[in-house]
Amino acid sequence: MTATTSEHSPTGPTTAGLRPPDSPAPTDLHTPVVEWFEHHARDLPWRRPEAGAWGVMISEFMLQQTPVNRVLPVYEQWLVRWPRPADLAAEPPGEAVRAWGRLGYPRRALRLHGAAAAITERHGGDVPREHAQLLALPGVGEYTAAAVASFAYGQRHAVLDTNVRRVFARAFGGREFPPTATTAAERHLARAVLPEEDTMAARWAAATMELGALVCTARKPDCGNCPIMNLCAWRRAGSPPHDGPPRRTQSYAGTDRQVRGRLLAVLREAVDPVPRAVLDRVWDEPVQRSRALDGLVADGLVEPLEGGVYRLPQSRMRTS
Repeated sequence: MTATTSEHSPTGPTTAGLRPPDSPAPTDLHTPVVEWFEHHARDLPWRRPEAGAWGVMISEFMLQQTPVNRVLPVYEQWLVRWPRPADLAAEPPGEAVRAWGRLGYPRRALRLHGAAAAITERHGGDVPREHAQLLALPGVGEYTAAAVASFAYGQRHAVLDTNVRRVFARAFGGREFPPTATTAAERHLARAVLPEEDTMAARWAAATMELGALVCTARKPDCGNCPIMNLCAWRRAGSPPHDGPPRRTQSYAGTDRQVRGRLLAVLREAVDPVPRAVLDRVWDEPVQRSRALDGLVADGLVEPLEGGVYRLPQSRMRTS
């Protein structure tokens, strides 16, 4: 997932050359999309006022490449256990990996722990408001910094995730799908179409993301229930199919990711360090198993100890 940020940049002329001549003006889309969001947005815990900036940050780490229904129970457990960044920072990073469960991509747990430690050390335990300070936190990239600043603090930033990129590709570009990787033109467009007023821009960011998640989906766009159906450049062009290479789904079975997941599952369940012989039972193929275990160690997700035993990491990550 990728994002870009913006201060107050003008709409209109900035979009010249980025959109087909028959694409809608950004100002024509702002009100219908935001009003649709007001009536159809899901009641998600990280959108509630009591979630605060820390709840928003946790959700953004967890939601990367992971669907909402899988995130919800883990998110709620995290906030009960670690309601403040300092609470998470006070525990070993291995506890974050343990509590991450089966969300996948467990390095996100280490990064979130590192961010919590930096927030505690640098900002008195409060998630910073400034985009530059957010971006300086370990594990926080452009997308997360923009999302937290926008969703938690109501600031004007272009939050450009997969769903938003798809909405913009169709509504403004007349294409079924955006490019495989985020382009400079997409970032310029995202900045250019932001509403000028901060609060409206923050709502627009959330609304376009929700529109892509619920209506303007990848597989079955529900154009009949889209608030901008009559303005959408792709719809007005007759919904032409994607003209690029076919989109491939990533395989999981038999991959190193699957082996890593099985190894971590054993370590998450263990109270004491686990002997190598126990870990060897999770996968029959020794070369792939060793490669996966070595990768976990290299990524800081597993600590090897003397005597051929392994555990989740206990050492604190450096935050500077």
